[in-house]
Amino acid sequence: MKFLRRSLIRLSNLVTSRTADQRLQDEIAEHLAFQTEENLRAGMSPAEARRQATLKLGAAQAIREGHHAEHSIPFIENLFFDLRYAVRMLLKSPGFSFIAIATMALGIGATTAIYSVIDATLLHPLPYPNPSELVRVQDDLPGVGAQNVGISVPEWRDLESAGIFQSVSVSGTGADVNLTGSAQPERLSYKHATPNYFTVLGVDAQLGRTFDPNDATPGFNLEAVISDGLWRREFGADPHIVGKALRLDNDVYHVVGVMPRGFRDLGSTSEERNTEVWLGAGMAGLPFPPPRRGLRLQSRAVARLKPGLSIAAAQEHLDALVESLKKQYPEEYPSQAAWTVRLTPLSESVVGSVRQSLILLFGAVGLVLLISCVNVANLLLARASVRGRELAVRQAMGAQRTRLIRQLLTESLLLFLLGGIAGCAILFFTRKFLLQLVPESLPHMSDISINWGVLVFALAVSVAAGTIFGLAPAWLMSGVDLIGTLRQEGRGSVGSHRRSRARQILVISELALSLVLMVAAGLLLRSFWDLFKVQPGFNPDRVMAIQTWLPGPNDPSQDIYRTATQESVLLREVLRRSRILPGVEEAAIGDVDALPLGHSNPSPLPLIREGIETMDNQAPVIDSPIVSPEYFHLLGMPLLKGRLFSNQDLEDTPQVAVINQAAARTYWPNQDPLGKRVRLHLDARELLNSAKPAWTTIVGVIADARTESLANVATPQIYRSIYQHPAKSLAIFLRGQLDPSTILEQERSQVQAVDPELPVFRAEALGDVLSSSLSVRRFSMEMVAFFAATALLLAGLGIYGTISYVVNEQRREIAVRLALGAQRGNILKMVLRRGLGLAAAGAGLGVVGALIVSHLMAGLLYGVSSTDLPTFAGVTLALATVALAASYIPALRAMRLDPITTLHSE
Repeated sequence: MKFLRRSLIRLSNLVTSRTADQRLQDEIAEHLAFQTEENLRAGMSPAEARRQATLKLGAAQAIREGHHAEHSIPFIENLFFDLRYAVRMLLKSPGFSFIAIATMALGIGATTAIYSVIDATLLHPLPYPNPSELVRVQDDLPGVGAQNVGISVPEWRDLESAGIFQSVSVSGTGADVNLTGSAQPERLSYKHATPNYFTVLGVDAQLGRTFDPNDATPGFNLEAVISDGLWRREFGADPHIVGKALRLDNDVYHVVGVMPRGFRDLGSTSEERNTEVWLGAGMAGLPFPPPRRGLRLQSRAVARLKPGLSIAAAQEHLDALVESLKKQYPEEYPSQAAWTVRLTPLSESVVGSVRQSLILLFGAVGLVLLISCVNVANLLLARASVRGRELAVRQAMGAQRTRLIRQLLTESLLLFLLGGIAGCAILFFTRKFLLQLVPESLPHMSDISINWGVLVFALAVSVAAGTIFGLAPAWLMSGVDLIGTLRQEGRGSVGSHRRSRARQILVISELALSLVLMVAAGLLLRSFWDLFKVQPGFNPDRVMAIQTWLPGPNDPSQDIYRTATQESVLLREVLRRSRILPGVEEAAIGDVDALPLGHSNPSPLPLIREGIETMDNQAPVIDSPIVSPEYFHLLGMPLLKGRLFSNQDLEDTPQVAVINQAAARTYWPNQDPLGKRVRLHLDARELLNSAKPAWTTIVGVIADARTESLANVATPQIYRSIYQHPAKSLAIFLRGQLDPSTILEQERSQVQAVDPELPVFRAEALGDVLSSSLSVRRFSMEMVAFFAATALLLAGLGIYGTISYVVNEQRREIAVRLALGAQRGNILKMVLRRGLGLAAAGAGLGVVGALIVSHLMAGLLYGVSSTDLPTFAGVTLALATVALAASYIPALRAMRLDPITTLHSE
């Protein structure tokens, strides 16, 4: 308590120090006057009386200093003094201060911007309580090369009762649903989920409630939870929304709750993250097929671990459970399939594939920050030449070296802090523009913000950088040679060999870091260009895709589009009407899986080849889009063998399929696939119509097309006819001279003329879809290229400053050489040689660093080697050119020196 009270008194004295000091002076003066008067009464002369009084009192200044030291905090007072002095020095050199602050604003601002993205995406991917307990449960069949094949209802129940998890939920992967009953049908993103879904996530509704986790309804429980966005947009934030009815896909649900505004669904795709309606379902009754152990739902399983149980320990328990189930149900889990269940942190599945790109960006911007710091350190060293005499004088007058270092370090810290503040201010005012550069497919894009955590990061980076990169210049600046420096008065620059060597090392570091960044940018640029120029195998020119959704009521008998025959009436009429729209030359239709590069949740089905596989769980899985006969011609996908679909391929005729070359190579190597028969596992709704899928005959082979990803060689695919297999989520393809601003409304009018309750939405040019598939790669490439250009500019400025410094320092020597007859051309070569020497040293180090970095980023490259020689050579040449140009200006200045004027001024 005594220490605390004493500290508080000292802190209060910081504010009242002048008053206390004045009071002490008054007391001293009063004491002197009293003692002098006594001495006078004792018979002393006035002068002697005053002298004796002073001698008796002692040194008044020492008393004041002792009193001040006892009642103050010297460290804080010195800090304030150093700060005031630092501000005066910065104001004294406004040009230097502006350049240093602007350089740091660039480095810290860019680093903070990328950190804000990482903070929202990688560091806080799950806005749920205790996120480390949440895991994703994935079933794999490595024996047949299948991963994440979904989970069956009996398996879900086994997991629930295994004692490993608090609870396990199963949900859909996100789909569309029709909201009808209003003037215009609307398409909503929905997800069906087991009633314990929100309990597993640990979130509750802001209005009403979520589902009852103990609800045992086998099918849909006709309860709906809606998002805050839908509540506000569709229902005007009606506080009495709970209990109101929603007509979704012709079934009536009742709203039981509204989720909080900041709640977002988990998932790695934008469709899942934008879910607006959650419907509770037990997944064991209509419209779901009867639960069977071998019938896996296309779903996601998420579980919450028991408190204190690690993922590794839970995985061990789960492996034991899997082995037990294999022995208990040998027919359902044959050894050929090698069934396993895998646990992964839920955050990993949410972040998806962007982690590597973001880490690359953070590394790149970290290099830019390093180069900025090195540049400012270089500027501080250059300034030391100007301030050498000032520091020498202060040392000659008794200033200690540690005191000078502390003061110089305070100036550096102030510079870096001001740079950080400027960087954050620029970032804050440009945040809306910068967010437009971020691809929409980036997870949690709406959560990117400049929050307190981001500001603390910027402050920490500023302080750390200011301390690290300000300490070395302060140490070198404080170690001046007193006699040598003072003798140099009037002779211009007074640098030292140590500072000169330090500046050269810093410039070499800048050049090396710049080359690393430039090589990374060059490799990404070449990779992106190769991807952009790759032939996708289909023709996206002048093609628009417009989506619609056919309702799928819970009672299949109420579904007017239950069978392919029922659905084909609608489809043929929609196609007929679409062809007569202005500008339309061709029209086709398919399910969303047939939309090239535009679907995020492909639904592969087990492929049973006649005479090879006998059961679904022994079969490999394959993508199986459903298309109309016109699809292949409209997209320019050539037929290589056999035939395409025809309008005579109907539900009651033999099932036919068309495969791509990749499927032929994979499943029938060195064989003719035509005439081969396969049996495709039926999807959930087809299972309600047919007990067993029929054999399907392969009738044609088309060329490979990169419809899943431009970076991947063609994926095996088997196409089915839409007149033989019904589909709910449809894409209407139109080719021709189309007006993007009107085509959606035109197509909507034609579709709703056939069925007024169908929503028509999301008109996209196929070229835009193709471009959007590269958005994350484009973002990474653009950012790294920007950082590389910035680094190159800073490195150029650094080498220019260093060579200028050297020329300025050696101008007397150069003048002497010129006076003795040296050729001016030789002076030019001498200076350029020095600049190129620095560039060569930086390039050598940079190439080594670039080889390491390019090896680490090999997974992000396409069509280009991580050691691509043209990229390395081109970047090195570009760096050497910049170094030569930056050295040429000071070299020219050295060549044009007038020896007489220079020697006279020296």
